Amino acid sequence: MISLTSVSKSFGSGARRTVALDNVSLDVPEGDIFGVVGQSGAGKSTLIRTVNLLERPDSGSIRVDGQELTALGDNDLRVARQGIGMVFQHFNLLSSRTVQGNVEFALEVIGVDSRERKRRAAEILDLVGLGAKASSFPSQLSGGQKQRVGIARALAARPRVLLSDEATSALDPETTRSILELFRTINRDLGLTVLLITHEMDVVKTICDSAALLEAGQIKENGRLVELISTPGSRLARDLFPLGAIGELPGTTVIDITFSGGNADRPVIAQLARDHAIDVSILGAAIETIAGNQAGRTRLGLPGDARSNAAAIADLRAQGLLVEIVGGAAA
Repeated sequence: MISLTSVSKSFGSGARRTVALDNVSLDVPEGDIFGVVGQSGAGKSTLIRTVNLLERPDSGSIRVDGQELTALGDNDLRVARQGIGMVFQHFNLLSSRTVQGNVEFALEVIGVDSRERKRRAAEILDLVGLGAKASSFPSQLSGGQKQRVGIARALAARPRVLLSDEATSALDPETTRSILELFRTINRDLGLTVLLITHEMDVVKTICDSAALLEAGQIKENGRLVELISTPGSRLARDLFPLGAIGELPGTTVIDITFSGGNADRPVIAQLARDHAIDVSILGAAIETIAGNQAGRTRLGLPGDARSNAAAIADLRAQGLLVEIVGGAAA
């Protein structure tokens, strides 16, 4: 649905040149909610703005719904953009227009007649839960309601792709949850492909099917969350289940066990202690629902070094669990 191939973008020149995207390749499957996560300055906003060519890349290919956007002229690009909705962090609503008027504006600029504009705006405002606020002005709305207007405006032209540029970063936690639930509803009910950027792993955990880590303009890893969870050394998986620093534990092997899918509710630790006569210490644990599946990570301390615990660790791995030796006597 969205495919970026060897996309690069820089700003400035000479000593002032800044590389925002460095040979980025990324595929977003149709129907996915795909999160791009990274710290400030990683290039996230530049990346998402290249998808609809608000930022034209210096090089590379950008295909959306099978269409090569970089090859389009201005008129054809305007038409193609009608199929790509975008939600901004700061709402960008017209203060002089009502909620209904703001949504209609998105249709007005593409030449939809007045009757259809009114009908479609009313329909989409009902979808985002703001039908009763159609006559209100932006100044009369909460932050979450303003963002819902922004989402309604992005959906007005019936796009197949929805882009979200840090849409929840200015919202409080409760409002953020409601907006993320709305994104999931839109994805499910309208069949939209959603590409969102964020610096918050909670957003990725809550609604994303897939994710990519962007750092210094480069994709460091990406994939479906259910697969990343079981990938040794995955930084995204580590950040999904933060367990903190490992303290000094002389004479102890520290391991992280990642659970997912059908093995998330098995009594693995109790069985480990019983079968291998080990006094297991639980040093930390995190359980989440990731992409609709229960998953988690548990940090254990096993007495002795890695060699003396080799049989126990092999047993865990034979059960299909991801086991990583992360510290202690094995470090």
